[in-house]
Amino acid sequence: MERTLKKRKPALSDLEKQRKRSRTRRRILQYFPFYIMLLPGLLYLLINNYLPMTGLIIAFKKIDYSLGIFGSPWAGLSNFTYLFSNNDALYAMRNTILYNLGFIVFGNLLAIVVAIALDCVASKFLRRFSQIVILIPFLLSTVIISYIVFAFLSPTTGFMNNSILPLLGIEEPIKWYNEPEYWPVIITIVYLWMSFGYNSILYYSTLISIDRSLYEAAVIDGASTWQQIIYVTLPGLKFTIITLVLLAVGRICYSDFGLFYQIPQHSGMLYSTTQTIDTFVYRALLELNDVGRSSAAGFLQSILGFVLVFTANTLVSKIDRDSALF
Repeated sequence: MERTLKKRKPALSDLEKQRKRSRTRRRILQYFPFYIMLLPGLLYLLINNYLPMTGLIIAFKKIDYSLGIFGSPWAGLSNFTYLFSNNDALYAMRNTILYNLGFIVFGNLLAIVVAIALDCVASKFLRRFSQIVILIPFLLSTVIISYIVFAFLSPTTGFMNNSILPLLGIEEPIKWYNEPEYWPVIITIVYLWMSFGYNSILYYSTLISIDRSLYEAAVIDGASTWQQIIYVTLPGLKFTIITLVLLAVGRICYSDFGLFYQIPQHSGMLYSTTQTIDTFVYRALLELNDVGRSSAAGFLQSILGFVLVFTANTLVSKIDRDSALF
Protein backbone atom coordinates (compact mmCIF):
# COMPACT_ATOMS: atom_id res chain seq x y z
CA MET A 1 0.00 0.00 0.00
CA GLU A 2 2.81 2.43 0.91
CA ARG A 3 4.58 1.69 -2.39
CA THR A 4 1.48 2.57 -4.39
CA LEU A 5 1.10 5.88 -2.49
CA LYS A 6 4.72 6.74 -3.13
CA LYS A 7 4.25 6.07 -6.82
CA ARG A 8 1.12 8.28 -7.01
CA LYS A 9 2.72 11.37 -5.41
CA PRO A 10 4.84 12.32 -8.42
CA ALA A 11 1.79 11.91 -10.65
CA LEU A 12 -0.18 14.31 -8.48
CA SER A 13 2.65 16.86 -8.46
CA ASP A 14 2.92 16.66 -12.25
CA LEU A 15 -0.81 17.28 -12.49
CA GLU A 16 -0.52 20.32 -10.24
CA LYS A 17 2.35 21.67 -12.34
CA GLN A 18 0.26 21.29 -15.47
CA ARG A 19 -2.61 23.13 -13.83
CA LYS A 20 -0.30 25.95 -12.77
CA ARG A 21 1.11 26.21 -16.30
CA SER A 22 -2.38 26.35 -17.78
CA ARG A 23 -3.45 29.01 -15.27
CA THR A 24 -0.33 31.06 -16.03
CA ARG A 25 -0.94 30.69 -19.75
CA ARG A 26 -4.56 31.80 -19.40
CA ARG A 27 -3.52 34.77 -17.24
CA ILE A 28 -0.91 35.86 -19.81
CA LEU A 29 -3.45 35.60 -22.62
CA GLN A 30 -6.02 37.44 -20.53
CA TYR A 31 -3.71 40.40 -19.81
CA PHE A 32 -1.76 40.27 -23.09
CA PRO A 33 -3.41 43.49 -24.46
CA PHE A 34 -2.30 45.33 -21.29
CA TYR A 35 1.25 44.09 -21.73
CA ILE A 36 1.21 45.44 -25.27
CA MET A 37 -0.03 48.80 -23.95
CA LEU A 38 2.75 48.75 -21.33
CA LEU A 39 5.48 48.07 -23.90
CA PRO A 40 5.87 51.66 -25.30
CA GLY A 41 6.24 53.05 -21.77
CA LEU A 42 8.84 50.44 -20.87
CA LEU A 43 10.77 51.13 -24.08
CA TYR A 44 10.70 54.87 -23.37
CA LEU A 45 11.91 54.25 -19.79
CA LEU A 46 14.71 52.02 -21.07
CA ILE A 47 15.85 54.40 -23.81
CA ASN A 48 15.44 57.64 -21.87
CA ASN A 49 16.47 56.60 -18.34
CA TYR A 50 18.67 53.52 -18.45
CA LEU A 51 20.64 53.51 -21.69
CA PRO A 52 22.10 57.00 -21.01
CA MET A 53 23.55 55.63 -17.76
CA THR A 54 26.38 54.15 -19.83
CA GLY A 55 27.57 57.76 -20.17
CA LEU A 56 28.59 57.70 -16.49
CA ILE A 57 32.01 56.50 -17.62
CA ILE A 58 32.60 60.07 -18.87
CA ALA A 59 33.10 61.08 -15.22
CA PHE A 60 36.12 58.76 -15.05
CA LYS A 61 37.72 59.75 -18.38
CA LYS A 62 39.66 62.61 -19.89
CA ILE A 63 37.56 63.16 -22.96
CA ASP A 64 39.34 63.47 -26.28
CA TYR A 65 36.79 64.21 -29.00
CA SER A 66 39.01 62.71 -31.69
CA LEU A 67 39.02 59.35 -29.85
CA GLY A 68 35.41 59.32 -28.69
CA ILE A 69 34.00 58.42 -25.28
CA PHE A 70 35.14 54.82 -25.13
CA GLY A 71 38.52 55.51 -26.74
CA SER A 72 39.45 58.41 -24.45
CA PRO A 73 42.05 57.70 -21.73
CA TRP A 74 40.94 56.92 -18.21
CA ALA A 75 41.36 59.71 -15.67
CA GLY A 76 40.56 57.72 -12.54
CA LEU A 77 39.15 59.90 -9.77
CA SER A 78 40.95 63.06 -10.84
CA ASN A 79 37.70 64.66 -12.01
CA PHE A 80 36.22 64.12 -8.55
CA THR A 81 39.29 65.34 -6.67
CA TYR A 82 39.13 68.52 -8.74
CA LEU A 83 35.68 69.22 -7.31
CA PHE A 84 37.05 69.11 -3.76
CA SER A 85 40.20 71.09 -4.53
CA ASN A 86 38.49 73.90 -6.45
CA ASN A 87 37.17 76.73 -4.26
CA ASP A 88 34.38 77.53 -6.70
CA ALA A 89 33.16 73.93 -6.56
CA LEU A 90 33.26 73.91 -2.75
CA TYR A 91 31.29 77.18 -2.65
CA ALA A 92 28.78 75.69 -5.07
CA MET A 93 28.30 72.59 -2.88
CA ARG A 94 27.95 74.71 0.25
CA ASN A 95 25.43 77.04 -1.38
CA THR A 96 23.39 74.19 -2.86
CA ILE A 97 23.00 72.34 0.45
CA LEU A 98 22.35 75.43 2.58
CA TYR A 99 19.83 76.91 0.15
CA ASN A 100 17.94 73.62 -0.12
CA LEU A 101 17.84 73.21 3.66
CA GLY A 102 16.33 76.69 3.91
CA PHE A 103 13.89 75.94 1.09
CA ILE A 104 12.76 72.71 2.78
CA VAL A 105 12.14 74.37 6.16
CA PHE A 106 10.64 77.71 5.11
CA GLY A 107 8.93 76.38 1.99
CA ASN A 108 7.01 73.67 3.84
CA LEU A 109 6.14 75.97 6.76
CA LEU A 110 4.76 78.64 4.43
CA ALA A 111 2.88 76.08 2.33
CA ILE A 112 1.26 74.52 5.42
CA VAL A 113 0.21 77.93 6.76
CA VAL A 114 -1.31 78.92 3.40
CA ALA A 115 -3.09 75.55 3.06
CA ILE A 116 -4.63 75.93 6.52
CA ALA A 117 -5.67 79.50 5.66
CA LEU A 118 -7.33 78.26 2.44
CA ASP A 119 -9.18 75.61 4.41
CA CYS A 120 -10.53 78.30 6.74
CA VAL A 121 -11.99 80.40 3.90
CA ALA A 122 -15.75 79.93 3.96
CA SER A 123 -16.57 81.27 0.49
CA LYS A 124 -16.02 78.70 -2.26
CA PHE A 125 -15.47 81.48 -4.84
CA LEU A 126 -12.79 83.19 -2.73
CA ARG A 127 -11.09 79.85 -2.12
CA ARG A 128 -10.92 79.06 -5.85
CA PHE A 129 -9.80 82.59 -6.67
CA SER A 130 -7.06 82.42 -4.04
CA GLN A 131 -5.81 79.11 -5.41
CA ILE A 132 -5.52 80.59 -8.90
CA VAL A 133 -3.72 83.72 -7.67
CA ILE A 134 -1.12 81.88 -5.56
CA LEU A 135 -0.47 79.37 -8.36
CA ILE A 136 0.35 82.00 -11.01
CA PRO A 137 4.03 82.53 -9.93
CA PHE A 138 4.65 78.78 -10.21
CA LEU A 139 3.43 78.83 -13.82
CA LEU A 140 5.56 81.81 -14.88
CA SER A 141 8.84 81.31 -16.71
CA THR A 142 11.98 81.98 -14.70
CA VAL A 143 13.04 84.48 -17.38
CA ILE A 144 9.89 86.53 -16.75
CA ILE A 145 10.46 86.35 -12.99
CA SER A 146 14.05 87.52 -13.48
CA TYR A 147 12.75 90.67 -15.21
CA ILE A 148 10.24 91.22 -12.39
CA VAL A 149 13.06 90.95 -9.85
CA PHE A 150 15.21 93.30 -11.97
CA ALA A 151 12.35 95.83 -11.97
CA PHE A 152 12.58 95.80 -8.16
CA LEU A 153 16.36 95.75 -7.84
CA SER A 154 17.60 97.83 -10.77
CA PRO A 155 20.28 100.27 -9.49
CA THR A 156 18.80 103.21 -11.42
CA THR A 157 15.09 102.62 -11.97
CA GLY A 158 14.36 99.86 -9.45
CA PHE A 159 11.39 100.08 -7.11
CA MET A 160 13.56 99.32 -4.06
CA ASN A 161 16.07 102.14 -4.64
CA ASN A 162 13.50 104.73 -5.75
CA SER A 163 10.57 104.00 -3.42
CA ILE A 164 11.28 101.62 -0.53
CA LEU A 165 14.76 102.70 0.61
CA PRO A 166 13.89 106.45 0.78
CA LEU A 167 10.95 105.58 3.06
CA LEU A 168 13.41 103.77 5.34
CA GLY A 169 15.70 106.80 5.41
CA ILE A 170 18.35 105.30 3.09
CA GLU A 171 19.25 107.89 0.49
CA GLU A 172 22.17 106.17 -1.23
CA PRO A 173 21.01 103.51 -3.72
CA ILE A 174 22.26 99.95 -3.33
CA LYS A 175 23.87 98.19 -6.26
CA TRP A 176 22.08 94.92 -5.65
CA TYR A 177 23.77 93.02 -8.47
CA ASN A 178 27.23 93.86 -7.08
CA GLU A 179 26.59 93.03 -3.42
CA PRO A 180 26.57 89.24 -2.75
CA GLU A 181 25.59 89.49 0.94
CA TYR A 182 21.98 90.41 0.09
CA TRP A 183 21.35 87.53 -2.25
CA PRO A 184 20.73 84.62 0.16
CA VAL A 185 17.67 86.53 1.37
CA ILE A 186 16.64 87.63 -2.14
CA ILE A 187 16.95 84.12 -3.61
CA THR A 188 14.99 82.61 -0.69
CA ILE A 189 12.18 85.16 -1.00
CA VAL A 190 11.92 84.67 -4.77
CA TYR A 191 11.87 80.87 -4.39
CA LEU A 192 9.16 81.00 -1.72
CA TRP A 193 7.07 83.32 -3.89
CA MET A 194 7.45 80.99 -6.87
CA SER A 195 6.78 77.68 -5.14
CA PHE A 196 4.51 78.18 -2.13
CA GLY A 197 1.33 78.15 -4.25
CA TYR A 198 1.95 74.72 -5.72
CA ASN A 199 3.10 73.20 -2.42
CA SER A 200 0.18 74.70 -0.51
CA ILE A 201 -2.28 73.13 -2.95
CA LEU A 202 -0.65 69.75 -2.32
CA TYR A 203 -1.19 70.21 1.41
CA TYR A 204 -4.69 71.58 0.87
CA SER A 205 -5.68 68.46 -1.10
CA THR A 206 -4.71 66.44 1.98
CA LEU A 207 -6.56 68.79 4.32
CA ILE A 208 -9.90 68.40 2.55
CA SER A 209 -9.63 64.62 2.92
CA ILE A 210 -9.47 64.81 6.73
CA ASP A 211 -12.71 63.58 8.33
CA ARG A 212 -14.73 66.62 9.44
CA SER A 213 -16.21 64.67 12.32
CA LEU A 214 -12.79 64.94 14.01
CA TYR A 215 -13.10 68.72 14.04
CA GLU A 216 -16.68 68.50 15.31
CA ALA A 217 -15.58 66.22 18.12
CA ALA A 218 -12.74 68.62 18.98
CA VAL A 219 -15.18 71.56 19.12
CA ILE A 220 -17.52 69.59 21.41
CA ASP A 221 -14.55 68.87 23.68
CA GLY A 222 -13.86 72.61 23.87
CA ALA A 223 -10.80 72.77 21.61
CA SER A 224 -9.86 76.19 20.28
CA THR A 225 -8.90 76.82 16.65
CA TRP A 226 -5.20 76.58 17.51
CA GLN A 227 -5.77 73.30 19.37
CA GLN A 228 -7.68 71.91 16.38
CA ILE A 229 -4.68 72.70 14.18
CA ILE A 230 -2.24 71.08 16.62
CA TYR A 231 -4.20 67.92 17.40
CA VAL A 232 -6.24 67.32 14.23
CA THR A 233 -4.80 69.18 11.21
CA LEU A 234 -1.07 68.57 11.67
CA PRO A 235 -1.45 64.82 12.46
CA GLY A 236 -3.57 64.55 9.31
CA LEU A 237 -0.81 66.23 7.30
CA LYS A 238 1.99 64.17 8.83
CA PHE A 239 2.34 61.61 6.04
CA THR A 240 2.24 64.28 3.31
CA ILE A 241 4.85 66.38 5.14
CA ILE A 242 7.19 63.40 5.56
CA THR A 243 6.78 62.37 1.91
CA LEU A 244 7.48 65.85 0.52
CA VAL A 245 10.42 66.36 2.87
CA LEU A 246 11.95 63.01 1.90
CA LEU A 247 11.57 63.81 -1.79
CA ALA A 248 13.14 67.24 -1.20
CA VAL A 249 16.02 65.67 0.74
CA GLY A 250 16.69 63.43 -2.26
CA ARG A 251 17.24 66.56 -4.37
CA ILE A 252 19.17 68.51 -1.77
CA CYS A 253 22.26 68.40 -4.00
CA TYR A 254 20.29 69.77 -6.96
CA SER A 255 19.06 73.30 -7.55
CA ASP A 256 16.69 75.18 -9.79
CA PHE A 257 19.04 76.22 -12.60
CA GLY A 258 16.82 79.07 -13.77
CA LEU A 259 16.48 80.46 -10.26
CA PHE A 260 20.24 80.63 -9.62
CA TYR A 261 21.30 81.57 -13.16
CA GLN A 262 18.58 83.87 -14.47
CA ILE A 263 17.56 85.75 -11.31
CA PRO A 264 21.12 87.05 -10.47
CA GLN A 265 21.51 88.01 -14.15
CA HIS A 266 24.68 85.87 -14.47
CA SER A 267 26.60 88.43 -12.42
CA GLY A 268 30.13 87.30 -11.64
CA MET A 269 30.17 89.50 -8.51
CA LEU A 270 27.53 87.25 -6.94
CA TYR A 271 29.12 83.83 -7.53
CA SER A 272 30.11 83.41 -3.88
CA THR A 273 26.46 83.33 -2.77
CA THR A 274 24.51 82.38 -5.90
CA GLN A 275 26.60 79.69 -7.58
CA THR A 276 25.27 76.16 -7.07
CA ILE A 277 26.37 72.78 -8.40
CA ASP A 278 24.09 73.05 -11.42
CA THR A 279 25.32 76.49 -12.45
CA PHE A 280 28.91 75.40 -11.75
CA VAL A 281 28.49 72.40 -14.06
CA TYR A 282 26.98 74.62 -16.74
CA ARG A 283 29.81 77.14 -16.53
CA ALA A 284 32.44 74.41 -16.43
CA LEU A 285 30.97 72.91 -19.59
CA LEU A 286 30.40 76.25 -21.32
CA GLU A 287 33.58 78.10 -20.39
CA LEU A 288 36.13 75.33 -19.74
CA ASN A 289 34.66 72.77 -22.17
CA ASP A 290 35.50 70.07 -19.60
CA VAL A 291 32.93 67.30 -20.04
CA GLY A 292 34.62 64.96 -17.57
CA ARG A 293 34.48 67.34 -14.60
CA SER A 294 30.90 68.34 -15.42
CA SER A 295 29.87 64.68 -15.53
CA ALA A 296 31.71 64.01 -12.27
CA ALA A 297 29.73 66.77 -10.56
CA GLY A 298 26.45 65.37 -11.88
CA PHE A 299 27.40 61.83 -10.87
CA LEU A 300 28.29 63.03 -7.38
CA GLN A 301 24.90 64.76 -7.12
CA SER A 302 23.11 61.49 -7.89
CA ILE A 303 25.14 59.45 -5.41
CA LEU A 304 24.67 61.96 -2.60
CA GLY A 305 20.96 62.23 -3.35
CA PHE A 306 20.54 58.45 -3.18
CA VAL A 307 22.46 58.22 0.11
CA LEU A 308 20.48 61.07 1.67
CA VAL A 309 17.10 59.62 0.67
CA PHE A 310 18.05 56.17 1.92
CA THR A 311 19.39 57.58 5.21
CA ALA A 312 16.41 59.86 5.81
CA ASN A 313 13.96 57.07 5.00
CA THR A 314 15.80 54.72 7.40
CA LEU A 315 15.53 57.28 10.19
CA VAL A 316 11.83 57.82 9.52
CA SER A 317 11.15 54.07 9.44
CA LYS A 318 12.76 53.69 12.87
CA ILE A 319 10.53 56.41 14.30
CA ASP A 320 7.32 55.54 12.45
CA ARG A 321 7.36 52.58 10.09
CA ASP A 322 4.08 53.51 8.38
CA SER A 323 5.40 56.94 7.39
CA ALA A 324 8.45 55.63 5.50
CA LEU A 325 8.48 55.57 1.70
CA PHE A 326 9.92 52.04 1.48
